[in-house]
Amino acid sequence: MARFKFLQRRDLAEHAGYFKLAKYVPSVSLEGLVPGVDNVRHDVFLSPKFMQLARQHLGRLIVQYGDVQELVAEEAAGSSRPPWDVRPVVRKPTNGAEPGDFRRTLAELYTVALSCAKSEGNLTLDLLAHVAVLKFLKSELLGQFNQVLDRVRARVNEDSKHSLPARTHVLQERFARFQVGKKMVLRKVGEELFRTQRELEKETLARMRRSLFGDEEAGVYEIFLNRLLFTEEGRDDYLNAEHYVMLGNYERDPDRFFAILEIARLFLKSLELGDVREERDIRAVLSVPENAQELVAGGTPGDADPKSRAQQAILTAWLEALEQHGMVQHVIAAYEVVPILPEYSPPINAQQLKNALIQRAERLRVEELLEEHGKLSVEAMHDAIKRVLGCRGEERAKVAGRFLMDFIRYHRDVRKLEALTAAMDRVNVIINPKVRELSAINNTLYEFMLPDEQKPAEERVLDHVVLKADLRDSSHVTRTLYERGLNPASYFSLNFYEPVNRLLPLFGAEKVFLEGDAVIMALFERQGEAQFAVARCCVLAREIIGVVRAYNEKSRQAGLPTLELGIGIAYQDSAPLYLMDGATRVMISPALNESDRLSSCSRVARRCLAKNPTHFNVFAFQSAESASNGADPEESLVRYNIGGVHLDEAAFQKLRQEISLRTDNLQLPMLWGREPIRLYSGVVPLPSGGFQKLVVREGRVAHVDPRTFAFKRWTDLRYYEACTSAEIYEHLEKAKAPAATPVLVR
Repeated sequence: MARFKFLQRRDLAEHAGYFKLAKYVPSVSLEGLVPGVDNVRHDVFLSPKFMQLARQHLGRLIVQYGDVQELVAEEAAGSSRPPWDVRPVVRKPTNGAEPGDFRRTLAELYTVALSCAKSEGNLTLDLLAHVAVLKFLKSELLGQFNQVLDRVRARVNEDSKHSLPARTHVLQERFARFQVGKKMVLRKVGEELFRTQRELEKETLARMRRSLFGDEEAGVYEIFLNRLLFTEEGRDDYLNAEHYVMLGNYERDPDRFFAILEIARLFLKSLELGDVREERDIRAVLSVPENAQELVAGGTPGDADPKSRAQQAILTAWLEALEQHGMVQHVIAAYEVVPILPEYSPPINAQQLKNALIQRAERLRVEELLEEHGKLSVEAMHDAIKRVLGCRGEERAKVAGRFLMDFIRYHRDVRKLEALTAAMDRVNVIINPKVRELSAINNTLYEFMLPDEQKPAEERVLDHVVLKADLRDSSHVTRTLYERGLNPASYFSLNFYEPVNRLLPLFGAEKVFLEGDAVIMALFERQGEAQFAVARCCVLAREIIGVVRAYNEKSRQAGLPTLELGIGIAYQDSAPLYLMDGATRVMISPALNESDRLSSCSRVARRCLAKNPTHFNVFAFQSAESASNGADPEESLVRYNIGGVHLDEAAFQKLRQEISLRTDNLQLPMLWGREPIRLYSGVVPLPSGGFQKLVVREGRVAHVDPRTFAFKRWTDLRYYEACTSAEIYEHLEKAKAPAATPVLVR
């Protein structure tokens, strides 16, 4: 192919010096995974429930978009009406599944895969699940179409034995229309699957993945959001016309994909960009649509500054490159054919209609076909031809700029499809039970099962978190209510115990037992389940604190006593033990004792911090007496916990494994003036599918005078508080803003 003969190469390269172009190379890496039984592909077994629902969902969509509902009904048409009745029968398919079941189950399966990846510390497992699911859906789409086609064919053949010729003709015509419209049906079903995948990614999966792994690998998942995924090698005239640009498909078409790619490749090479020399660099630049905006400003550059004038020169060069290769008319026709496609295609082929706008011989053939059809006017086509011929000057430059953007978007998605197809070729989605068994016994099988399909052996408890919510001075509250002739039992029940009981199932927590005026709860982590026990326990604790504060406000307004609460959270990296008290199980765990210490509040600390000047509710101190006695530092700490949530070190370290935590170092008002404060913040996925923010403060244990609590020095000990103050969360959001100035007053 000839080189360009437009602007001098040196001048064009000088203009290109104003631009910095990005690069993108789509890829899906499955490195580190164990090969399957064939030593080539990775063996994956997907949830049978999901696969069954997916087949039903695909079949339903194919029947719907193919408009053959009455032809796949279970009952024979002749059995319920006379043979002379040719009216279509509309029946709802009775496959037992609702349309929303597929979406919910797919979301649940992806969530299981994310949890598995988090527990194994390997995000590649989640990528493997995505590749396997999409490979299954893509292969099953064609299989389900063939099944529906066979059912329709059998129905037509069966009815033709008992029906009059008029009805037989109608059925055969509908069968033929369904068979001919195969590409249209598969395209619509594929677009439906794409929309479901995109919505799940944007609404749920991306946020959950960010919560678990941060933003490091977020860009990898863009490869799964591709409109071309369910097309045949990325070629579909109608989809391209609607979302990209309709290029030629046949060898004789000058505007076919690889011809345009060669023009774009030579054009970029002529710009002599310093870091775009090799073929892989050129393809990488042509995979970033924003580069088109950077180079030609979408076809409408100004002239206000040197960069705008450079964009104008580049746009002129690109237009001349297209004109030199005779592409401009084809490009204009590709856009002008879009609004008339619904009117003429079918019966006219989309490529034939596009060529009719620029080629007289093709136009005459199309007009003959339209005349044979008898009901379609040629007026809209002639108007489109006039628009193609009338596109001159600046309009042609705008079209050229738009085409560069659309072509790069299409090229990017073609490359994404190629990379994903290569990954699919490395995955074996197992259907055969014997192959599954063989792979499983050789420890080469990756299974992604829904929670209710997990094997009983996988339900054992791995570890647990204990939360103790300790009410203070309940005897004083009881005595006060008795003295006023009020019922303390109903007061505690309505203001504390019942609200807490309603919260437990929302977080998957269980009540272990009541201990005097305290409630002990636990979250158990089981194999194969999402591992968020500490994170969800912290959010549960915040909710309990919030409930108590809300009821206290109502009590103040009613002149009733208020409740004082402290919460401790302790983590144990093993399953609890149980002893039996008759028919009652009694849990035994070191976390019970630890949560008891964390929820406590020293009388000395309460007295000395009667006016807490901070937004925090948990503090720990070391007195001179305990330090000199040589006691265990943790055992001898003086703790303050009023309306706070105190975590032990093990719980905090487990939290860091569960979710991605951002670190912020701020200067905030504290007990002895402004001090440096370290806050950890993240987002916690909840069992309901929602998300909630969490902030944890890392505090330093101060060495204080035991009588006056006067500050002496800082120790090396640390303690952790799950923050409950709304001001802290608001302040942290403001502090994240680029221009924010951290100011927080009490």
